[in-house]
Amino acid sequence: MTSTQTKAPLNRAHLGTIAVLPWAGEHVDDGHDAAFLLAYPLGDGAGTDEEGDAAVRAVLAGAGLTTGGPIANGALSTVPVTLMVDGGNAVLTMPDLNVTCAVPPEWTAATEKRGQVHLMFTTRPWPDHKPGQPVTENELQAFVGDEDTITTAAHCRLPAARLRK
Repeated sequence: MTSTQTKAPLNRAHLGTIAVLPWAGEHVDDGHDAAFLLAYPLGDGAGTDEEGDAAVRAVLAGAGLTTGGPIANGALSTVPVTLMVDGGNAVLTMPDLNVTCAVPPEWTAATEKRGQVHLMFTTRPWPDHKPGQPVTENELQAFVGDEDTITTAAHCRLPAARLRK
């Protein structure tokens, strides 16, 4: 099921904290490592759960992304979402959001090999995982593999740009 989204005003107080978690793992299509980036709300915004959900959906709509639909190809579309990789950091930029996170060497290697990252930006909060805390493979799989997480997420393949030196 694909949901269509209209551009709703963003209430930053309802948005709360958006966390980003990078990981690399085997891609189901070819068995080689791929880089993934999960963006998710902590659910700590002011207001109700519904207002928090609406705020995240407003960020996604502002970036031209929809939940529950096909994987957008950031290299072939006009979505205003970019990913810059510099050293051990990744910077995700969207019209209403700019986040930076540290990335492990295996993530950087997978990004360099494929030239892209799979962004999964879910509207579903994950309050149990705080930024900077370690996450086990089982915890990550339980969250990103959950049907509610998958269907409430926008998916986009983003080309990974690097700073020229």
